[in-house]
Amino acid sequence: MTLPAIILGIILAVLYGAVFHLWRGGKIGRLFLYILFAEVGFWAGQALGWYLGWYLAAIGPLNAGMGTLGSVVFLLVGYWLSLVEVRRK
Repeated sequence: MTLPAIILGIILAVLYGAVFHLWRGGKIGRLFLYILFAEVGFWAGQALGWYLGWYLAAIGPLNAGMGTLGSVVFLLVGYWLSLVEVRRK
């Protein structure tokens, strides 16, 4: 993996997290949470695609399609889990 591919992956994941924040809203803490979910999901999708040999919308050594799918899955699951409210007795 080259340095430009890593930087492009980071930029794409930050963009996905920011767009998700624009769509779902929330405070600044949520923005950082969504960016974290997008980053982890992007690189998990990238690694899974590399491991399984699945390439979708590859940009050089970066498997952008699988990274995007990973980001979307992590963002949706992370958003769903963040909706849980803790009740105190």
